[in-house]
Amino acid sequence: MIRILPLTIAERLDFYHQDHLLTGWDDLTPDQQAAFAAELETVDFDQLMDLLAQQKSHHSAEDETPAQRAYRAQPPSSLVRLPRTAAEQAEWKTAEQRGEDLLRAGKVGAILVAGGQGTRLGYDHPKGMYPLGPVSDAPLFQLLCEQLLARARRAGHTIPYYIMTSDATHDETVAFFQKHRFFGLPKADVYFFQQGNMPAADAQSGQLLLSDAGQLAMSPDGHGGLLQALSSSGMLENMQDRGVEYLYYHQVDNPLAIVCDPAYLGWHDLSGAEVSTKVIAKRSAAEKMGIAVDVDGVTQIIEYSDLPDEVAQRKTASGDLELWAGSTAIHVFSREFLERLAHGRWQLPFHIAHKAVPSYVPGEGLKTPEKPNAYKFERFIFDILPQASKALIVEADRTREFNPLKNADGVHSPDDVRRSLVNLHLGWAEEAGWEIPDATPVEISSLVALDAAEFAEQVGQQVQPEKTDRGWIWS
Repeated sequence: MIRILPLTIAERLDFYHQDHLLTGWDDLTPDQQAAFAAELETVDFDQLMDLLAQQKSHHSAEDETPAQRAYRAQPPSSLVRLPRTAAEQAEWKTAEQRGEDLLRAGKVGAILVAGGQGTRLGYDHPKGMYPLGPVSDAPLFQLLCEQLLARARRAGHTIPYYIMTSDATHDETVAFFQKHRFFGLPKADVYFFQQGNMPAADAQSGQLLLSDAGQLAMSPDGHGGLLQALSSSGMLENMQDRGVEYLYYHQVDNPLAIVCDPAYLGWHDLSGAEVSTKVIAKRSAAEKMGIAVDVDGVTQIIEYSDLPDEVAQRKTASGDLELWAGSTAIHVFSREFLERLAHGRWQLPFHIAHKAVPSYVPGEGLKTPEKPNAYKFERFIFDILPQASKALIVEADRTREFNPLKNADGVHSPDDVRRSLVNLHLGWAEEAGWEIPDATPVEISSLVALDAAEFAEQVGQQVQPEKTDRGWIWS
């Protein structure tokens, strides 16, 4: 028996000129019809029409584009640079001690953004499952979870891990964690929640696209979907119940990130910031990184695609880039700040991207375009910075903390990221007195040591590595 489409949905589709979605309705099974009707009920058509209207008008005359705003950008004023003097090193040590106090008191949680797949790597699974350990082949999830576990053990207090997935990665990610017994983390301290989705729309007509019969072409709403996802999933209440006041935020693709870095947490707290952002010095004006700046006295991040070349290339009197602070997508948020925005129903703005999106046409099948044909809508978490009473920028060492897995080859490829991990751990081993044969890959598990000082103290010359045909590993 064919299910009758609820009239209210049919009327909405007709009102918004989306009734093309009903083509082929009678060919769907009752279960498919029910699922499609439920999906259509979740779509905020008013919001979509507003976004499409904005894109079509290319902003009204009184609106200022990000590129226009970028001409007034200045280096961030609320900034902590890497220590260069003894006095600065002492200040960093004070911040580190403060961060360790917060960890010991159980006031810190971590947020991992893990909604992406490894498609660009030729890997048809969640990116966090990608094997990246230089000697062990440990997946990204394991490298990061073991960091968090080691940090919790050092602090003497558990650290909850809030892992944001997407429709594309959720089930497989949860199953992977279960299979690997949560990589040693207490199961009760790992929370999975999903970011939202947005439908794709044809760039010419504004009509929503299908991915298959009775299925909208949907894509994750970006890492900026975090705020709404935390609120709707009950995670903010969970954080409050657990006494978590500070949240270390990072993305799954960067295994060099210092998870719950005490110094970073300490700077955030001591400065009274509501949000903090780690940055590194850009290698060149052309490097594709968002940059942390002040515009009209407000700290914010401007996406590289919105930064005019002549602004990106501005130099100081000494010949350095004026706008140098490239964002690493590593943040610290005060929980009360996120709660204030969520309870006030403030939402991050959407950004519109022109993309090639395969679409299903009833009776014709799936069509794969050769060039961009549709608009996708996503939010960026860094747009939250201007809402903070104070946003702090903290400089990090690129070699130590930043080489995300992005590409199949070249920069930010698996080989490149593994090389960064090997070089980091090789330095730790040599500082501890080990003589490593030339071209021997070295890997040190976070469960052995989190940094060079801990490796020298805990391992030194006493603990022998496992020597395999792939290299040396301390695990």
